[in-house]
Amino acid sequence: MTLVRAENYRHILPRLDGRVAVVSMNRPERRNALSEEHMRELTDFLKAVGGSREVSVVILKGEGPAFCAGHDLSEMVDRDISFYRHLFDVCTELMETIQAIPQPVIAQVHGMATAAGCQLVATCDLAVASEEARFATPGVKIGLFCSTPMVALSRAVGRKKAMEMLLTGEPLTAREALAAGLVNRVVPAERLEEETRALAEKIAEASAFTVGIGKQAFYRQLEMPQPQAYAYAKEVMSLNATAADAQEGMCAFLEKRSPRWRHR
Repeated sequence: MTLVRAENYRHILPRLDGRVAVVSMNRPERRNALSEEHMRELTDFLKAVGGSREVSVVILKGEGPAFCAGHDLSEMVDRDISFYRHLFDVCTELMETIQAIPQPVIAQVHGMATAAGCQLVATCDLAVASEEARFATPGVKIGLFCSTPMVALSRAVGRKKAMEMLLTGEPLTAREALAAGLVNRVVPAERLEEETRALAEKIAEASAFTVGIGKQAFYRQLEMPQPQAYAYAKEVMSLNATAADAQEGMCAFLEKRSPRWRHR
């Protein structure tokens, strides 16, 4: 399918494997630093995936020694404020797209994830890390506080841990990131791809339509007061219950058989 044609892109390597789309950040010589073009390619690919009925889950990974080193500082020196506003708009669009598409996005983290790279991990719906992975928001050390990564980080981990990371710039180990809630699982490096794929396949067993409804509702209700969240969730669940896949799933459960999803 056209959305996974690698020749369409310079900085990412996309492929489709069953109902799982895998996209690799492919700037290993720059430690997968997020240039403007790199971020636009990721956003373009994710939006294409979001409109596809063939994809249930996305895995985001990095080529080379690092997962992602954050913004490409080489294009950020001696620019005016309008450039920086534009660049961070592009970054914000990428992060918002990850959470806006119906498919869950899993970060597969094998090495360092720093600054906007750490922001990517915090933004993804799920994250699996190798034991060698490290996570940091070190902008304070170069005079550029990680203010935009802070948005995702502070929503993924507790306030005290987020502030410690932001104020010191010191990295977390994979186990510390797990304890802080930044990642879901930590596995040996040789099992990283296998374990990430197993998680993706488990999610892909469900109705993609139902998962999409749930993902959207999850993010929308987070910031609501509890009574408003229940009112919203009640309406979402009521509409979900009328869908073909919900009716099929309930009947399959009662009839003690496997459901046959129509993804609608």
